[in-house]
Amino acid sequence: MASPTLDADRARPYALALFRMVIGLLFACHGAASLFGVFGGAQGGGSIPAGTWPGWYAAAIQLVGGILVLSGLFTRVAALVASGSMAYAYFSVHQSAALLPLQNGGEAAAMYCWSFLLLAFTGPGALALDQILAGRRTATTGDAQREAVTA
Repeated sequence: MASPTLDADRARPYALALFRMVIGLLFACHGAASLFGVFGGAQGGGSIPAGTWPGWYAAAIQLVGGILVLSGLFTRVAALVASGSMAYAYFSVHQSAALLPLQNGGEAAAMYCWSFLLLAFTGPGALALDQILAGRRTATTGDAQREAVTA
């Protein structure tokens, strides 16, 4: 009979991957809503005018960063940038209203910030494009090295 600990250890990369995918999808949806007016649009409806500081740039980071994290491509870097953008959002927009996120409406910014920071340190987990591409590079490099040795 398998130990519950061993089963949990085997499931950990897949649970992390599911977490990464959900967080990335939700973050990308925020960016798409702000940039393109879909899913109800930005706050108050509609989209943010291109180039507007900081909203348009934050939405671009949300869309691109969310897609990268969702797919597991450059996950650590994308998550670190996304975490920083959410920290900026929290301290520049929400912090002035009150100290705690529950009081200042910054729960989403705080949760995204800490979620992306976690992903920046833990990596993407299983089922990430980075791993697939690294596997191809390793296979190609290994084939080239074998050919050089046999030549």
